[in-house]
Order: sequence, then structure tokens, then C-alpha cells
Amino acid sequence: MEQQQIKNKWALILGGSSGLGWASAVQLAKDGFHMCIVHRTRRSALPDFEKRANSLKEYGVEVKLFNSNALQKETLDTVLTEIPKQSLSVLIHSIAKGSLKTMRPSDTSSLRLEDINITLHAMATSWYQWTQAAITKEVFAATACNMAFTSEGNTKVWPGYGAVSAAKATLEALMRQMAVEFAPLGMRTNCIQAGTTETPSFYMIPGSEQLAQMAQKRNPFNRLTTPEDIGNVVSLLCSDKAEWINGTVVVADGGEHLR
Repeated sequence: MEQQQIKNKWALILGGSSGLGWASAVQLAKDGFHMCIVHRTRRSALPDFEKRANSLKEYGVEVKLFNSNALQKETLDTVLTEIPKQSLSVLIHSIAKGSLKTMRPSDTSSLRLEDINITLHAMATSWYQWTQAAITKEVFAATACNMAFTSEGNTKVWPGYGAVSAAKATLEALMRQMAVEFAPLGMRTNCIQAGTTETPSFYMIPGSEQLAQMAQKRNPFNRLTTPEDIGNVVSLLCSDKAEWINGTVVVADGGEHLR
């Protein structure tokens, strides 16, 4: 992708400190998009992240960092004010904050309705909230790519994954609606279903090591998906060559889902 063609375009990453969000940020910076990254990073880890993030400037792009809670309206208002009007070409939702409690009432700490509601907002409805706000504040460019990350857990059952699974199903439902209702605004909306990927959020899932082992055996290429694999798919979907891809779940797992 020619950088001179997109030199005035911005990408907003919600949850960009690690994993798929960070990999997307790296690849899009290489493609020439200015970066706006909203993240939650502990004070002890902040210097390292800021060093990594500022290194993206080597690609000739601007980088704006917000170590803030993306689920608070104050953060939304502040961040969108910092992005030039009609310049946001990419919005990526990569917030991984959810309850991993099991539903069994006999457990010491079982999944509550409050846990489900918090997870649904963090991992699903906040995507719509940010998208709608960016439209209202006239931040989106004339054509824009809007995407979020889903997982195979959208239809499969894993212990402790109930709240997150519900969020992924909601995420995909919102994707379909936005793909149709926001298309007249020049926006295409999609989800990427990544294969099993070793990220900080993945290792918070109970039994994650066993899930990783099974996923590697299922994968035709006998390896797990990497964040860089997904960064490449993000780059593809944000290119002009993908302008007719709208309202779909793009499965990027090397064929893991086939077994």
C-alpha cells in the first residue's frame, strides 16, 4: 500500500497494548496510517509500551497514546477530539475485558448477571458506542473500515467462557447491522475470527494450555495463529482491494476450524 496515498488517514485501535490490537497497530503503521491507540497499561509496564509505541514513528506516522479506560465516556470524548475531522479511516475494537467465571451455582464465585452485562459492554456494545460517537462527531473519513475480533468461542462451549461467548455473538450481530446501516456512509464493517492465538488475554482462559495444544493438533499447518498473521489480515481488509468485503466474519486460522 502506497504511504503517500494514505498520508492523512488515521487508525484508532481500542485495546492496542498487546495481542491482536498491537499487531494491528504495527502493521497499519507500516502501511502508513497515523496511529491513535487507547490502552490500559500498568505503571510498571508503561515505559516499555510507550517505547514500543513511539518506535512506530519510524514509519513516518504520528502516534497518539491514551492510557485510559475505553469504556468511560470521558475517554471517548477526549480521544475523538484528538483525531482530525473526517480522517478516521480505520477503527479496530480489540478490548479483551470479560468475566471467565463458570455458571455452576456450587462454585465459590459463579457467573452473575452483572458479570455478563459488564462483559457484553466491554467486548461488544462498546464497539457500537465508539462507532456511533465517531459518526456523530464527524471523525470518519469518506470511506472507512470498521472491524472487531471474534473467536471460535462464538459457537463452541469452553468452561468459563459463557459471558465472553455471549459477547462474541452480540459482537457479530452488531457487525451485521452496522454493515448494512452504515454502508451509505461509506463504511464497511467486518469481524475477524482469529485462530487460537497466544496472547495475554488467551492465557487468562481456564485450561488455555490444553486449548492451545488441541488447536495446534487441529490446525492443518500444525501451528497456532500468531498476532502477526492477524495483523496481515487487518492490513488486507483496510486496503482498497478489500472494499467489497462488508458484513462478514473473516476466518483467519489456517484451517483450524475445519477439524
